[in-house]
Amino acid sequence: MNPATNYPMASLYVGDLHPEVTEAMLFEKFSTCGPVLSIRVCRDMVTRRSLGYAYVNFQQPHDAERAMDTMNFDTIKGRPIRIMWSQRDPSLRKSGVGNVFIKNLDKSIDNKALYDTFSAFGNILSCKIACDEHGSKGYGFVHFETEEAARQSIEKVNGMLLNGKKVYVGRFIPRKERIMQMGDKHRKYNNVYIKNFGEELDDEKLREMFEQYGKIISAKVMFDSGAKPRGFGFVSFEEPEAAEKAVQALNGSEMGGKQLYCGRAQKKAERQAELKEHFEKIKLERINRYQGVNLYVKNLDDGVDDEKLREEFSKFGTITSAKVMGEGGRSKGFGFVCFSSPEEATKAVTEMNGRIIVAKPLYVALAQRKEDRRAHLASQHMQRLQTIRHPVMLCFKS
Repeated sequence: MNPATNYPMASLYVGDLHPEVTEAMLFEKFSTCGPVLSIRVCRDMVTRRSLGYAYVNFQQPHDAERAMDTMNFDTIKGRPIRIMWSQRDPSLRKSGVGNVFIKNLDKSIDNKALYDTFSAFGNILSCKIACDEHGSKGYGFVHFETEEAARQSIEKVNGMLLNGKKVYVGRFIPRKERIMQMGDKHRKYNNVYIKNFGEELDDEKLREMFEQYGKIISAKVMFDSGAKPRGFGFVSFEEPEAAEKAVQALNGSEMGGKQLYCGRAQKKAERQAELKEHFEKIKLERINRYQGVNLYVKNLDDGVDDEKLREEFSKFGTITSAKVMGEGGRSKGFGFVCFSSPEEATKAVTEMNGRIIVAKPLYVALAQRKEDRRAHLASQHMQRLQTIRHPVMLCFKS
């Protein structure tokens, strides 16, 4: 591979870092491969805590390549680090080109084992096992430099046994495409879930109730251990059109004084995914509602509490909330003020930023989401790199 062609700044992304890893630790490790231009551990703008990743920029691409080849998955403070070429263009990262999805992985397979398995097919830009607090979630991703390498890996590894488990390897499908496919699945279904009925229904009566809408494969009322109906059941149709017709006709109808619910039967994972999507939508609506009206205020004196903060900002408009963040009964020196309109918030920023309150100058700005703060950090980092790579030259006439 010639990293200089695609990554002219010889910049590496270093992920999965322990929270206590510093720039000095990374410099000590990576400088053994060659002269390092800069190192930055990315941190939260407010708490200054590590975000778990960093950028290491070498003077020469071949030094960066050496670091990637020899140090990937080395441990720092007990954690294996994950190194890949820095690719800051999100359109390339999310396009799915050269990206492979692997599932049904044994829990023992980690990032390094996945890398070792797939590196035979071509140069890998990134490689990651999805994890939660219990370890591997049984699936992962490999991003190849070329689509051909990805195609070969799918062809050769799909269906193979890895650590005793038959794995699935396929093309990574971008999120938008997955949502569209999910939408198609939602529109077509054969299995119907019905609930909120009493003891009037058994398997046979349930079948009779639904058979007018199409050919039924099975109809089942669920019972508890005492043979008492649990108030719900399932009907499986041969054709999805029949299932849809039954849902449209029976959902919301009345039986025994109760309103029936009739809808598409879902697996537990599908229900959880749908709930997650619903709550994320609510969260996004809440974020958008407070966009431009929520202020971040820092450098607060220890004597400033919620009431004092509200008092100082109330002259600029209607305040919906004012909160000084604390820990163990002591102020952390920052807080948030939320106004009823963006105009009020903007006026408060203009008037209050830099104003002395209890002998300390305030810093006041519009509050940012964590994602926006991270994007801002990355942008600042890129600007610094460009300054290093292309210093400003001043020319004077003689």
